[in-house]
Amino acid sequence: MTESTSPKPARRRGRIFPEITIPPEELARRKAEDEAFFQRCRAIFERVRPEVINKHYGWYIAVEPDSGDYFIDEDKEVASMKARQKHPNAVHCMFCLNETGATGRI
Repeated sequence: MTESTSPKPARRRGRIFPEITIPPEELARRKAEDEAFFQRCRAIFERVRPEVINKHYGWYIAVEPDSGDYFIDEDKEVASMKARQKHPNAVHCMFCLNETGATGRI
């Protein structure tokens, strides 16, 4: 004699902490701030790149947009460390000294 078993009801899934949901307006504001920060960094990178690309091709450059300072090194961790030593409370942006400025691989 075999009994037919009905499947278990599907469990409802949801957010672990639904009260911490970020409103879409806040997400849009953060995205706009990030884009403005990137554009300020990119402008400094584009200004500096022609001067240093021939000597340091493939190296990394950390740009701090508020002061306009930039730090170049062969290792991106060292370039980032140099930027943090000079500006410990500032956020910096990392670029690679190549044609596109991209630092990673796809």
